Amino acid sequence: MSLSQAIVYAQANHPDLLDAQLKIRDAEEVIKQSIATGLPQLTAGGTYQYYFKVPVVPLPAAFTGGEPQNVSFVLKNNLTGSVNLDAMVFDASYFVGLRAARASRNFAQLELNDRQRQVRSQVRDAYLPLLLLKSNLNQLDKNIASLTNLFQETREIYRAGFAEQLDVDRLELSLANLTTERENLTRQYEMALQALKFTLNYPADQELHVVDDLDGLLQATSVDALVAPIDYSRRTEITLLDEALELNELNVKVNKTRYIPTLKAFGGYQYQYQGNSFSNGFWAPTGFVGLSLNIPLYDGGLKKALVERAQIAKEQVAIQRTTLQRLVQLQISNARTGYLNAQNRLTERDRNLALANRIYNTTQVKYREGVGSSLEVNQAEQDLYTAQTNRLQALYDLLQAKMSIEEALGWQ
Repeated sequence: MSLSQAIVYAQANHPDLLDAQLKIRDAEEVIKQSIATGLPQLTAGGTYQYYFKVPVVPLPAAFTGGEPQNVSFVLKNNLTGSVNLDAMVFDASYFVGLRAARASRNFAQLELNDRQRQVRSQVRDAYLPLLLLKSNLNQLDKNIASLTNLFQETREIYRAGFAEQLDVDRLELSLANLTTERENLTRQYEMALQALKFTLNYPADQELHVVDDLDGLLQATSVDALVAPIDYSRRTEITLLDEALELNELNVKVNKTRYIPTLKAFGGYQYQYQGNSFSNGFWAPTGFVGLSLNIPLYDGGLKKALVERAQIAKEQVAIQRTTLQRLVQLQISNARTGYLNAQNRLTERDRNLALANRIYNTTQVKYREGVGSSLEVNQAEQDLYTAQTNRLQALYDLLQAKMSIEEALGWQ
């Protein structure tokens, strides 16, 4: 995978992003739920009662014209079917709550964008060290091949009687050290590769190869980041706080609507059957409609406290946004300074590497011509390896610095 392919893979498979996508789906269902609470609610029901002993009411003699009697006004079978309708006529909190639900959905989308940014950063942090290790391994392979040739030449010269055993031993020791270093770097590479697989949520038992290189990625980045103006809207952390400000404003409005009366309409229709049997009873229909008005009068200051708390929460978010803006300015300034320092360091390391190469080549020529010692070759060789390592590290630092600028500007 290239770095861009690794980022695409992580954004499709990273657990944090899958969780953020589920939050968006949940927020969409909350919107539907909020809409549903304001729509008419229609319900139907039915009851059946059988009185194996019917209740009676005693009637005095004045009502019966004779002796007092027990009379029942209920028949044994009672069957009722009903349909009820409830509808909201006016509730200010409903409309504000619906706006809040839609704003929450936008907030969930911004959270997803922010997590995508974090995942991109995590992938880069796991991917770039692999490129540095791979570059070091490639350089080591070249050094080992070059030193192997020199070792073989020196051994043949020694056999011919024109070199000392010490010269052969020094080269053999250097070759062994390089081989050991390569084995260590190979193990580090495997560990870093497993870390990248974990970051991508990639199967640990499947092969994965990184195909980018440090020089190629450095050339692919833009130098405009050094002079580009700051656009805070490109930073997802800022847009998240902007959305949080809107949500807190809606929360203030929701609590203020508690002072406003609410009006609801209701109605129902039922059909009731009574009879001692299902053949000689009677049906009795009933219907009704009405309005319900709720006027808040006094709650001991509860609504006022809720409004004040919502306003305080809004002001806290506003302070966080101002602080974050200042932090973004500092990040961009530090990133640009870090880039310039890294650029100067790479230029210096390039010069040092060219110088170390020239010294190493000169000492080899002198040694082959018999006017130089193996000790000089060994020292020049070590200086060359150090210069190579320093140059790769400086290149890596410059690439990191460039990406830090772009990330601070919100370009990535």
